[in-house]
Amino acid sequence: MSASEAVSAFLKEPRGPIAVERHTIAEPASGEALLRVEACGLCHSDLFVCGLAKLPMAPLRLGHEGIGRVEAVGPDVLDWKSGDRAGITFLGTTCGTCDWCKAGRERFCPKQTNFGYTLQGALGDRVIAPAAGLVPVPEDLPAEIAAPLCCAGWTAFAALREAALVPGQRVALFGFGGLGHLALQIARHQGLLAAVADPSPEKMDAARAAGAEIETKGADAAVVFTGAAKAIPDAFRVLRRNGTLVLVGLSVSNYELPLVDTVLKGITIRGSYLGSRDDLAQVFALARSGAIRPHVHTHSIEETPALLDRMSRGEVLGRAVVAFC
Repeated sequence: MSASEAVSAFLKEPRGPIAVERHTIAEPASGEALLRVEACGLCHSDLFVCGLAKLPMAPLRLGHEGIGRVEAVGPDVLDWKSGDRAGITFLGTTCGTCDWCKAGRERFCPKQTNFGYTLQGALGDRVIAPAAGLVPVPEDLPAEIAAPLCCAGWTAFAALREAALVPGQRVALFGFGGLGHLALQIARHQGLLAAVADPSPEKMDAARAAGAEIETKGADAAVVFTGAAKAIPDAFRVLRRNGTLVLVGLSVSNYELPLVDTVLKGITIRGSYLGSRDDLAQVFALARSGAIRPHVHTHSIEETPALLDRMSRGEVLGRAVVAFC
């Protein structure tokens, strides 16, 4: 394959097929960087995008857990140079001037762009990306380990912070996939008592082997990582008085809020989306120290359509990662 060619996984149209295709790639324009991707994780948010009735663009290259090397930068790019190691997350560019950006909560910027949604994603061996949306990645983390940290690890870490627990308190984790298995490791590292609920017997066996408790009742907080709306009332029911329900998994479904119990038990309900840039740096540091380690299995990009099908059926344990080198 020549230097001007690449191979990527594209969603061809809303709710359409995933196609792995070779294509030409341009030189980076002003403000852009060209990356040679080492690995890209597959996330349930990719499935969420695949199920949308409308897309901001099509064909759309999926992927927002990318780790790569900068090959070239366009004019006016000063913060990145050839050879730098960079990560692509779901959060792309932000305005930098709104209240949320100024407060370090740029993930809530109303003018944000998102890789694999409003921007072309990372699921290709060579990709062009806005340099302002890239994040630095430690040199000593293997690409297949670092990739899931760019979304699954980052999101799990921030969701537990939103729960605002202290060592010795109990958290119930609903869903033991890419996010849940990292959340369990983070919770145990933080001194929390962590229980797991998942409909998959295989995943529950894995959770027990990883040190999870099975009894979820009496939780000080419950974090719902799955997009299955039916998990939300289950999570609500396990909370103690003054407990916190943290919602992470994306779904277009609705759920009923039990108003009486919410009010009389003083329940707090929060949504959690990604985390701060500092949170991601802390997640990388936890992985470098050995405190957390994503359970990954690597695949070729040609396997992407089949892997997404398996993910939709809940058959993937840990994180599926497409490896390019």
